[in-house]
Amino acid sequence: MKTLIIYSSSHGTTEKAAQILSEQLQGEVELINLKRLSNPKLTNYDSVIIGSSIYAGSAKSRVKQFLKQNQPELLSKGLGLFLCCMFEGDKALSQFETTYSKELRNHSRANGLFGGEFLISKMNFLERQIVKKVAGVTSDVSQLNLNEIRLFAEKFNQANPC
Repeated sequence: MKTLIIYSSSHGTTEKAAQILSEQLQGEVELINLKRLSNPKLTNYDSVIIGSSIYAGSAKSRVKQFLKQNQPELLSKGLGLFLCCMFEGDKALSQFETTYSKELRNHSRANGLFGGEFLISKMNFLERQIVKKVAGVTSDVSQLNLNEIRLFAEKFNQANPC
């Protein structure tokens, strides 16, 4: 089985989560950052996993554009969806539902909320000021949930055996 993980990341958290996930999946796995390749071809892959971060309250525009352009083909593949965000519970679930259409969520074999990070050290001045005001955070904070990534990989592997 050949799986493609497509993601977009502002400061590297979603990229980190995608890399950790890729190491736990069965079969051949390739990662593509939509910053570098905005519309990769899906024809050579059995499965596709899409990941986004929440930035300024919304999913990355590159991910939203990719989903819009490729939804019919995504619905013909084994699919997994994940989101990196600092919210938990209902608020995180609401962001997930806003990012991914109901049709994609229902088709997906594994859905994940992987937590997130505020990487103050990688933010510009304006970003730091916003995070300080909104979240009260003034230094790097990681809430990346490695257990959720592992559970997602297990579920995805069971649904997509090699």
